[in-house]
Amino acid sequence: MNRNYKKYEEKAKYLRRKVLEMCIKAGTGHVTSSFSTVEILVALYYGEILKYDPKNPKWEKRDRFILSKGQASPILYVILADLGFFPMSACDKFCCADGMFGVHLQNDVPGVEITTGSLGHGLGIGAGMAYIAKQEKKDWFVFVLLGDGELYEGSVWESALFVSHHKLNNLIAIVDRNWLCVTDFTENIVKLEPIEKKWESYGWETKRIDGHNFDEIFDALKDVKKRKSEKPLVIIANTIKGKGVSFMENKILWHGIAPKGKEAEKALKELK
Repeated sequence: MNRNYKKYEEKAKYLRRKVLEMCIKAGTGHVTSSFSTVEILVALYYGEILKYDPKNPKWEKRDRFILSKGQASPILYVILADLGFFPMSACDKFCCADGMFGVHLQNDVPGVEITTGSLGHGLGIGAGMAYIAKQEKKDWFVFVLLGDGELYEGSVWESALFVSHHKLNNLIAIVDRNWLCVTDFTENIVKLEPIEKKWESYGWETKRIDGHNFDEIFDALKDVKKRKSEKPLVIIANTIKGKGVSFMENKILWHGIAPKGKEAEKALKELK
C-alpha cells in the first residue's frame, strides 16, 4: 500500500544494532532468534497496537504480550529499555551476575509478563489470561508470539483447542515462521506445512504475511481489536532467522551464538 514506514524501518535497524552490541559484550545471547522478530515487535510496540504504560508496567488495562519463544529475550529487553520501562544501561549487564536479566526471559523484568525458557507454555498461559478477561468483561487483549519450532510441542495444540472452544477472539497468536530450529530446517525435522490448514482445523482464523514487511504486518493487525468473528486469529509471519546480517541469515549453527572478533566487526558494520 506504499505507506511511509521509514520511522519503523529506522527503529528496526537501531534495535538490531542494540541487540547485537548487547550480545557481543555479553559473549552470548540468541541474536538470530531475536532478529527474525524485530519488525513484528516494532509494529506491536511502536505502531499503537499494544496498550502499555512504561511508568506503570502492571497497569490493569494494559494488553498482555507474551514472548513464548523466550530465547529471543534480547530484542524484548532492548525494546522495553528503549520505551523507558527501565534504563538502557541495564542492557550493559546482560547475562552478568549483577545484572537484571539473563539469556531467557524473566518476569521480574518490568514489562515482561511471564518467564519463558522451556518452549510450549506461552499460548496456554495466554489462553488463561484471555479467558479471565472474557469472564470479567475486560477489554484488554492478549498477544502471543510463538516460534515455529515451538509448534512441535503438544501443549501448543492443546491450548489452541481450548482457545477456539471458548471463542477467545481476544487472543492473537503470531507464529515467527523462520523455518529453522537449533540444528536443522523445520521441514527436514518434521514437516510443519501446511501450517494454515492445521490451525484452521483447530478452529482458528489464519493470515499469512511477510514478517519483515511493515505493509503486510500492519494490514494483518489493522482493526484486530474490532474483529466480529468469534474465532481466534493466528498470523503466520514468514521471516528470516538472523535477518539483517548477511552471513547469519538462514544459517543453522548461529542459533544462540553471538559473533566475536572480525565477525562481530562485520556484523556491526552491516547494521550501521
